[in-house]
Amino acid sequence: MPKPNTRKKAVYTPPQTSQQVKMSPRWLAPVMVASWIIGILWIAIYYVAPNAPLLGTLQNWNLLIGFVFIIFGVVLSTRWR
Repeated sequence: MPKPNTRKKAVYTPPQTSQQVKMSPRWLAPVMVASWIIGILWIAIYYVAPNAPLLGTLQNWNLLIGFVFIIFGVVLSTRWR
């Protein structure tokens, strides 16, 4: 009866890594929430008072500014652990 082929190399075992949980910086959560609130308030104030001194000159750019704040908050939320 023929002998079965045996492995000549050892089975690969990856090196063990330490399981340390990474913490997000302390400033991340407040900046994230503040960014969302500023963006929502910016858009809401533009709709309530479109002729306000600063907001009136920007016209529809106010929507872009508000959404940039909101998107910045969403991008920060992907870094939160």
